[in-house]
Amino acid sequence: MSKMEDNFDIFFRRKPALMLVSLKKNTRIRYGSVLAKEVDCTYSHAVKILQTLESLKLVEFDKKGRIKLIKLTPKGKQVADAIENIQVLVK
Repeated sequence: MSKMEDNFDIFFRRKPALMLVSLKKNTRIRYGSVLAKEVDCTYSHAVKILQTLESLKLVEFDKKGRIKLIKLTPKGKQVADAIENIQVLVK
């Protein structure tokens, strides 16, 4: 599988899509553990997803001591908007 196919696949999996939309809806900067609970996955699974989203430049981490805060990048917001539009279209 090519790198492009890997990147394409992430948007059509439930948890990554829900994470992006959750980050967009709640504009305050978030913690990984809170985000994991919101999308109903383990913290370790959430971290793996977030690392992929970071490599795609969709989220940024801001380290405050031992805690990493997560926020959408402008590109991440555009992707979250697109996911929300798809949700509306398929309802």
